[in-house]
Amino acid sequence: MSDTRAGFVALIGEPNAGKSTLLNRMVGAKISIVTHKVQTTRTRIRGVVMEGAAQIVFVDTPGLFRPRRRLDRAMVAAAWSGASDADIVVLLIEAHRGMSEGVQTILAALKERGGHRPVALAINKIDRVEARELLALTEEMNAAYPFVKTFMISAEKGYGVDDLRGWLAEELPQGEWFYPEDQIADVPMRSIAAEITREKLTLRLHQELPYQLTVETEKWEDRPDGTTRIDQVIYVARDGHKGIILGRKGETIKAVSQSARAEIGEFLERTVHLFLQVKVRPNWLEERARYSEMGLDYRDGDQT
Repeated sequence: MSDTRAGFVALIGEPNAGKSTLLNRMVGAKISIVTHKVQTTRTRIRGVVMEGAAQIVFVDTPGLFRPRRRLDRAMVAAAWSGASDADIVVLLIEAHRGMSEGVQTILAALKERGGHRPVALAINKIDRVEARELLALTEEMNAAYPFVKTFMISAEKGYGVDDLRGWLAEELPQGEWFYPEDQIADVPMRSIAAEITREKLTLRLHQELPYQLTVETEKWEDRPDGTTRIDQVIYVARDGHKGIILGRKGETIKAVSQSARAEIGEFLERTVHLFLQVKVRPNWLEERARYSEMGLDYRDGDQT
């Protein structure tokens, strides 16, 4: 029997619960988009973590919420698919929000979907509440669902994260590793680069374009001199959005490009030449090709 362990751990929860922050903390590198906006993670991103002889493959899923549009439905479907495919599920909730309506909806769905997969609870952002509130929330949550284990963590500051990672490593099934020991993500670099640019746009534009844009890497060229040229397209739904992204005298897109180029270069550990274009595609939210690029299923109907 193998001395190594390997398996998949799905991180689920409401939008903005801290799943991407936790994934990045576990991996030790930024592979998932992190902003203060909700629903920024659109696809399932796999982060690979080595813990002793165990390889933990974390699946950061889109936040679970009530879907209204096709993109919403595709994101929620990706989240539940990630949970159903995992060996262990970790439900992440925010300590200061407690048993919110969204958390209750997720718990009801977990009960309805059943399955034999163990579900652990991770109460995040514990530094925001008093100890007695944490204790009461722990009791309330465990009365509502039979969690196999409860962890109190701060994904941002790292509190309790080592305990969670260690427990997961022990609980995974014995077996051979899925990925090379030095691989940290099962996501094409083209996609990570596009997500980094989308994050910079999201942070820069604040409330102006929460959903109406996507970024795709069109060309990628590793040059003989050790540099990389990346050409990306920012798709927006309206002409007015293009002007917002470009900004006055091109200031906005220039700032986004500089910030994204620096972070992509740091990630790749090489000099990056980043070229951004903005294109108007009024119906990109309804195009199958855009969903394929994001790794989502193009879904019809009110599927949840």
